[in-house]
Amino acid sequence: MSPTPLLDTIKLPCDLRLLNKTELPQLSAELRDFLLESVSKTGGHFASNLGAVELTVALHYVYHTPEDHLVWDVGHQSYPHKILTGRRDRMGSMRQYGGLAGFPKRSESEYDDFGVGHSSTSIGAALGMAVADKLAGRSNRSVAVIGDGAMTAGQAFEALNNAGDMDIDLLVVLNDNEMSISPNVGAFPKYLASNVVRDMHGVLSTIKNQTSKVFDKLPGAMEIAQKVEHKIKSIANEGNHIKQSLSLFENFGFEYTGPVDGHNVEQLVDVLSELRGKKGPQLLHVITKKGNGYKLAESDPVKYHAIGKATPAPDTSKPAAPAKPTYTQVFGQWLVDQAAADERLVAITPAMREGSGLVEFEQKFPERYFDVGIAEQHAVTFAAGLACQGAKPVVAIYSTFLQRAYDQLVHDVALQNLPVMFAVDRAGIVGADGPTHAGVYDLSFLRCIPNVVIAAPSDEAECRLLLSTCYALDVPSAVRYPRGSGCGAAVPQNLAAVPVGKGVLRRSGKQTAILAFGSMVAPALAAAENLDATVADMRFVKPLDEALILQLADEHDYLVCAEENAEQGGAGSAVLEVLAKHKICKPVLLAAIEDTVTGHGDPARLLDELGLSAAALEKQIRGWLAD
Repeated sequence: MSPTPLLDTIKLPCDLRLLNKTELPQLSAELRDFLLESVSKTGGHFASNLGAVELTVALHYVYHTPEDHLVWDVGHQSYPHKILTGRRDRMGSMRQYGGLAGFPKRSESEYDDFGVGHSSTSIGAALGMAVADKLAGRSNRSVAVIGDGAMTAGQAFEALNNAGDMDIDLLVVLNDNEMSISPNVGAFPKYLASNVVRDMHGVLSTIKNQTSKVFDKLPGAMEIAQKVEHKIKSIANEGNHIKQSLSLFENFGFEYTGPVDGHNVEQLVDVLSELRGKKGPQLLHVITKKGNGYKLAESDPVKYHAIGKATPAPDTSKPAAPAKPTYTQVFGQWLVDQAAADERLVAITPAMREGSGLVEFEQKFPERYFDVGIAEQHAVTFAAGLACQGAKPVVAIYSTFLQRAYDQLVHDVALQNLPVMFAVDRAGIVGADGPTHAGVYDLSFLRCIPNVVIAAPSDEAECRLLLSTCYALDVPSAVRYPRGSGCGAAVPQNLAAVPVGKGVLRRSGKQTAILAFGSMVAPALAAAENLDATVADMRFVKPLDEALILQLADEHDYLVCAEENAEQGGAGSAVLEVLAKHKICKPVLLAAIEDTVTGHGDPARLLDELGLSAAALEKQIRGWLAD
């Protein structure tokens, strides 16, 4: 590892503040070198962290953390923050079981003021902290650091609207790198990218910075300067198409500063030092480069948004086995095939083109591809509007992000019984990203919504079958599938469908029947071999195959419901409701995720700990039967 003499002296931010400002560029360089080597060993978010090094150093240098509050939006850029706040020695455990979380986490450090994982929450949270401190008579400062991608979400504008009308001291740092995970979309990023906006604000900032000290000493001069500033803005507005949008943030009630070079740490310190003493809502516009300092990440920030662990070179003496397709890839190929067969199909993603498998679809059907930005609520209502006029929308969305659009799912889609299909990716345990990204609630929150059909494929082949089945329906539907690859089942190339609400028997046994949903079919089959149990692949969570449930209850003494979802309100609860409806009293084991917040780490280990691996499921069933 490269020598880091300055970084070695920094255990906590209070050590950082002992340095001379002129030493901060060297510290930033050392921090970036350490980050490069650290993340290459553990994997994790990469380009976004490289772009936030100088900004992180400057914030901790100026603000008196942890008494002052730094709230990081999403947390993709929080690794430098973790290194500077006493966790450098644990960076090797990043995103691993029992190690550091990949996002800020309140229980991990007093410097993590707010736990995050979803975007656009920072301004609202920081505003809440600022108000609480004011009410308690504390002089602490609150800072929200938000990217231009996260600023596209409605929640960010809701908080701006609230904060700008309050007498509160708050700084919002807009970290503008012209990227989300993919390139930004929408009118707001285009506004930020406008050369007119950047150049004019830069001119005004220079005038302010260079003349403020002089004007402060001259009676009446500051008033004249403000009039000059206003006139410059007026001329700019009259001379270009942006007009009043030049004052966007000022119209929200924020005093705007910027744009500032986000990689000039000494300039950042000067600007932040001035802003820390100002009253009222402030917005600092910082320009950074995603992946800064690492040429590959700079040239391809999408590819290097996050990276896996560095692995040894493969053994070329043996032919490599063909990689099994992931569920996401199966969905992406199905989407392209279905779109070729039905010109009504349109695909929608809330800023997750790569993650949701839509790259090929965008290339082949650009006029039917819609990236709405980080705006899950809008994505669902937009889909509802499309469906009203005869389109067949497919919303590709992670389970954890669908939670953000629950109101729209209920009111705009389900209550109107519109044929919108949700391809719910990352269902169940997701591994290193941890609880903020785990999709362990969707069966529970979807199941209670009227009109919605819910399918849970057990392997890659079933995934394509159930996607085709649900797409053909004229009602709302959701197909939920896990992250990664399945068992390697051969995927059909046609668009065949299966009967809705009908499960299939995968194994016949004695005494005990396992009703398995989705990803739990494979471990259930493995456990059943040693238990000599019957296994049913239920396929659908709603509507349930009541006839199959009654048959299994009649032919077996014990029933086990297995699902990779929260126990409360999930598929197992649905089975219990069917039994109660028919006045059947049978012992039933709910093998699901108990009432707990799941951790982060290797998915196989997490599933084993939760009792949902094949071995753990068998052990759990044996223990239950023995009681």
